[in-house]
Amino acid sequence: MQGSDAASPPLVPSREVLIDGLRLKVFDGYLESAGAHFEALSKAGFTRTEVARPDTVGYKHWVNEVRLEALVRQPIFELSMRATQSFAQTGETFRPYRAYTNVASYGDMLFTHTDCLPGMGDLTALWYICDEWDIEWGGETVFYDQHGELVAAARPRPGRLVVFDGAILHAGRPPSRICYKPRYTFAIKFERITR
Repeated sequence: MQGSDAASPPLVPSREVLIDGLRLKVFDGYLESAGAHFEALSKAGFTRTEVARPDTVGYKHWVNEVRLEALVRQPIFELSMRATQSFAQTGETFRPYRAYTNVASYGDMLFTHTDCLPGMGDLTALWYICDEWDIEWGGETVFYDQHGELVAAARPRPGRLVVFDGAILHAGRPPSRICYKPRYTFAIKFERITR
């Protein structure tokens, strides 16, 4: 599970946001096979076992875990590694420790949470896996500052990737009532490694 090839350039973000000194970057146009991924996920098995925080354990949502051995052989992993390169300081790299897909539909409850403790430097690479998405369907991921104010949002788009510091408070929003498609997000969690 080494980083991407040193000759591969980092991906260029379409948008960057700084939230309380923590970085968030949006990447568009790199995953051409989002529709094929969407079709594959429509046949995948999900379990209702995922929780956002310890105090929301009574409100589980749907998840499909991906083994890291399988993840590192996928083109989406190489793209994710290239996107994390711009977050690395000299002598640092990132290593995946978990990968999974969440699915949400109208009526699901998704809670605010962080993916790591402050100062850890872990990253989350969040892919929107859809073949189409209408702006009226909702399903955005919203990001909050330290005062609980919403300061950024990323809406689903086919193949969109959002990479962010896992200490940023965020929440996925379920699709609206007029959306009859599932909202799939594929997440890869990365830990910072100092060489």
